[in-house]
Amino acid sequence: MKTSFWTKLFDLFAPRRCAGCGRRLSAEESVFCAVCQLHVPLTHFSHDVYDNPMARLFWGLLPTERAAALFYYEPNTEVAHLLHAIKYFDRPDLAEAMGCLVAERLTTEGFFEGIDGIVPVPLSADRCRQRGYNQCELIAQGVSRVTGLPIYNNVLVRTTFQGSQTHLNAFERRENVSHSFVLTDAADLSDRHLLLLDDVVTTGSTLLACGQQLRQISGVRLSFLTLGFTKS
Repeated sequence: MKTSFWTKLFDLFAPRRCAGCGRRLSAEESVFCAVCQLHVPLTHFSHDVYDNPMARLFWGLLPTERAAALFYYEPNTEVAHLLHAIKYFDRPDLAEAMGCLVAERLTTEGFFEGIDGIVPVPLSADRCRQRGYNQCELIAQGVSRVTGLPIYNNVLVRTTFQGSQTHLNAFERRENVSHSFVLTDAADLSDRHLLLLDDVVTTGSTLLACGQQLRQISGVRLSFLTLGFTKS
């Protein structure tokens, strides 16, 4: 990512810190320092967007054009610290920066070709007020900045939040979110190829629930993108 004059100027007064180790970033570094970047476990799912562990989550459940995640997610790692900072420590700037990063990496592999727009996974109103932002919308903003794709924030609404799914199995997760999303404003999205975007995927239950709602749109095609893929 090219470093702007303003980024260099702001770094003089409010130095940016590595999301992994907290070390001060140089002007050329973004999100992670050079050392932490070496430890980020990239998935390389974008090398085969039709047959990879993430795409297989939806086989037989939902027609999928392509699917990819940038890195593997494991607790107590650099990427775990990054995602926790975004979700729980008021770092919306990191969400948008990661959106730019994943878009820059996947654009070179043609991942976004033919996609018409981005649908971020929504938060419930209570959860969004508590956090102050929807991290998926901010990640989408970063992707949009690089790709030029429009963002459709009002297509889906999350009506309920059933709590953490950390200790649930795949079936329980699917049941937990199966009725949590509602399709709202989709009048102009017929025959579009939509990219459904989330921060992390584990069993695919949230993306599946959202995708099933979007499939009600006539002629819609779906692809999936996340920052993290939970390593089993």
